[in-house]
Amino acid sequence: MELTKLLVMLAILALFILCSHFITKIVKLRKHQNLNLPPGRLGWPIVGETFEFLREMAECNIVRFIQQRMDKYDSRVFMTSLVGDPMIVFCGPSGNKFLFSNENKNVQVGWPTSVRKLLRSSLVNKVGDEAKITRRLLMSFLNPEALRNYLPKMDSIAQHHLNTHWEGKEQVVVYSTVKIYTFHLACSLFLSIEDSIQLSRLSSNFGEFLKGIIGFPINLPGTRFHRAMKAANAIREQIKMIIKKRKADLEEKRVSPTQDLLSHLLVTPDTSGRFMTEMEIIDNILLLLFAGHDTSRSVLSSLMKYLAELPEVYELALKEQLEISQGKEAGQLLEWEDVQKMKYSWNVASEVMRLSPSVTGTYREAIKDFTYADYNIPKGSKLHWNTGSSHMDPTLFPNPETFDASRFDGAGPAPFSYVPFGGGPRMCIGQEFARLEILVFMHNVMKRFKWDLVNPGEKFKYDPMLEPERGLPIRLQPHHF
Repeated sequence: MELTKLLVMLAILALFILCSHFITKIVKLRKHQNLNLPPGRLGWPIVGETFEFLREMAECNIVRFIQQRMDKYDSRVFMTSLVGDPMIVFCGPSGNKFLFSNENKNVQVGWPTSVRKLLRSSLVNKVGDEAKITRRLLMSFLNPEALRNYLPKMDSIAQHHLNTHWEGKEQVVVYSTVKIYTFHLACSLFLSIEDSIQLSRLSSNFGEFLKGIIGFPINLPGTRFHRAMKAANAIREQIKMIIKKRKADLEEKRVSPTQDLLSHLLVTPDTSGRFMTEMEIIDNILLLLFAGHDTSRSVLSSLMKYLAELPEVYELALKEQLEISQGKEAGQLLEWEDVQKMKYSWNVASEVMRLSPSVTGTYREAIKDFTYADYNIPKGSKLHWNTGSSHMDPTLFPNPETFDASRFDGAGPAPFSYVPFGGGPRMCIGQEFARLEILVFMHNVMKRFKWDLVNPGEKFKYDPMLEPERGLPIRLQPHHF
């Protein structure tokens, strides 16, 4: 009984804090009533239009949420309120270009409170010169020149994954099975973890972590955010133990300083000569483990769906992959030159990410007053850009709901119209890692199997990443070349 009373009191306190936060935001906006703010609707107190947004996420139709407001208010920019924050939504290539091009000038990264609290001192929460320095240090491991050295290892992991979890099976549930591949790959390249028990223990916390990363930051027992905080702390403790052992191994020269991302961060100073603190290393590895496997899992699940539904696309991609494998000796692993030949396959993956991006956009904050599309944007405003307002624009992509990999031939889409990895100084640092991860998997799975869907027409939803409602079970048909 006493525990129940305590939880009720804590819930009331959390609600009071959220109300105070929301009222403060509204008061700030009303101070600017004499300004020409973007049109829109803030919805209910605190929740704003969050429930409508979440409903569209669950139906995989965030584009509809955006398009309805573009049609009603302004196709360039409008105002709403999500997870406790009034939000100004920038639309289309012009909106993308403005936000991407004005980093540290008019805007800076401005994630929701839930993201900031869960990812703490990682790159996503750094701004200005500090962000540039951290990004440069991480990119020295994640750039194409560095990653090409890890390509054979990526190929070996993909082959081992298929041998263990796909061969001899009549059916595979793609979403949960592909996670094993993407998580193993991220843990191997970032932390050199290969032990299945350790992988499983670390992986078990990421599901809870992911579910609470976008939402109301109410840290009370039973809430998604509370479970996410507990999971994040558990992951941090596991990484901390790995770091302790790695420091000793480096000191005794039992491991190489270039072995993986962890060794790289422990032995490499930034451009100012400063080394990351242990907590910064932990938070950044947490970020990269999360981003390095969950987003790719979403893309690969969507890719498997489209390849099952579009046999003519599958056959063309298979032809390209077989031409690569036929030029190699038995047992020879993929090389950098092989991946560069996978042009049609990457066009296919790119079209999948246009139609079904794993994330729908990210957030910024105005760091000074400025004008956009004839509207005043006050300092401190929360800003949002999204993929749907450009990816599904028929003036940019004719018949936008039709799958057409040829859109990426030649110079490809118009600048700032195709943005699954964002753009500008905050572009996803894992873009090249994701490209290799996707293409290596495509190469190996397509050489071995064709497949069809157990549940044709299975829907996908955002929660918060794109995922199939029933896990996307498929029936495997092994090749006999």
